[in-house]
Amino acid sequence: MRNTTLCHIERDGKYLMLHRVKKENDLNHDKWVGIGGKFEDKESPEECNLREVREETGLTLNSCKYCGIVTFVSDKWETEYMHIFHSEDFSGTVCSCDEGNLEWVEKQKLYTLPIWEGDKIFLRLIEKNAPFFSLKLEYVGNKLVNAILNGKKL
Repeated sequence: MRNTTLCHIERDGKYLMLHRVKKENDLNHDKWVGIGGKFEDKESPEECNLREVREETGLTLNSCKYCGIVTFVSDKWETEYMHIFHSEDFSGTVCSCDEGNLEWVEKQKLYTLPIWEGDKIFLRLIEKNAPFFSLKLEYVGNKLVNAILNGKKL
C-alpha cells in the first residue's frame, strides 16, 4: 500500500487540474486530477502536500485545509491512502509539469471531463466544506463498484 496527497487549489471558481498525458504506464493516464503525489520517507501528509504542490506547479501554499482521507481499493493496483487537501491561499506562478498539462478548470466543467467516478464524491465534500471525512472507494478496473463514507455505504 502507498500514501499519497492530493490538493485541489482553487482560484476564481476554478481548480488547478493536471491532465495526466505525459507519463508511460500511468494509472491516471488521460484523467484530470488534482495536484499531488507519493510520500517520501519521514514526511507528514502536510509536508508531502506542500512539496508536491511546489514540485508540480511552482506554487507555494500559504495555508491549506486537510479535508479527509480516501482509501482506494482496486483489483489492478495496490491499495492507496490519499490525503485530500484544499487551498485558496497560495503564491507564485504556475510552471510546466512533466506529468501532464496544468489548467485552471471551472469547478462545474470538471464533472464533464474524464475524472475518476469516486473523485466526484470527494470534490462535492470539498465544495460543501464538509467536516474531515474518511471515504473508501472500491474499483474493478476503472469502474467504481462501492463507496463508503465515514463507515456508511453510499
